[in-house]
Amino acid sequence: MTAPGRAQHGAPARATLDKAAAENFPVAPFFVPRAWRRGLMAVYGYARLVDDIGDGDLTPGGADARLLGVEGSAAEDRLTLLDALEADLSRVFATTGPGPAHPLVAALRPVVRAQGLTPEPFRALIQANRQDQLVTRYETWDDLAAYCELSANPVGHLVLGLTGTLTPERVRRSDAVCTGLQIVEHLQDVAEDLGRNRIYLPAEDLKRFRVEESDLAAPTASASLRALVAYEASRAGELLAEGGPLIASVHGRLRLLLAGFVGGGRAALAAVTDAGYDVLPGPPRPTKPRLLREVGAALRGER
Repeated sequence: MTAPGRAQHGAPARATLDKAAAENFPVAPFFVPRAWRRGLMAVYGYARLVDDIGDGDLTPGGADARLLGVEGSAAEDRLTLLDALEADLSRVFATTGPGPAHPLVAALRPVVRAQGLTPEPFRALIQANRQDQLVTRYETWDDLAAYCELSANPVGHLVLGLTGTLTPERVRRSDAVCTGLQIVEHLQDVAEDLGRNRIYLPAEDLKRFRVEESDLAAPTASASLRALVAYEASRAGELLAEGGPLIASVHGRLRLLLAGFVGGGRAALAAVTDAGYDVLPGPPRPTKPRLLREVGAALRGER
């Protein structure tokens, strides 16, 4: 892609990347090496684009759809857009032909080539968002965990790949962290997800705690719903604890980066707890001091 093309289409890409500031954890903090930061932001930009397509949250005006070659009424079809995105992703890994058309996809190309990343994690994120268009309820915890294997765990694989630290044991620990982070996000966004006709609280747990779907639309959470959220928060905390040893398995700045991920998840859980597990008025968000305390505790190996 030429430099003028990047400049012309920089607005939608910048709007997507700017969402990094709202995440529960620092995406690409200042202390990581420049090459890592570039790679982390490239992966984040791509992952955010995939999610924005799946959620219908693209920048108004249709620029992203046009970049992907989707015009007219087809630009409103999320599955069509995801198919177009996957076609653009294939150009990242192609050795001949034109390069990717969307700047957030094009940004992956030098990172993929430098680090030898494979297409599978990138494709899994697209598949997760395809699933979101077709599956809006999850019967069991295992069903939800299987969804997280597509929607969250690939990001951890990419971070390990970007930093040259990919091993089977680290992948196992990373999967626990990423699934835990995804569950925390689902707990924060119960009301928002319901507005998209999605429920990520397992149906078997709704029944166990005698919570009806209609209870999720209330202004504030009932005692039963608070108990359910507390239960799921405990499970997410256990996953973050299971993945915690990942931090001690690496060194230097990567250790601090991973502590940021784990600490961010713990701080978000603390915010949910401090809200009395009432997540319906809006997503509980941690304060910066609490985030720093949790990152420090993660670095020290404290649970």
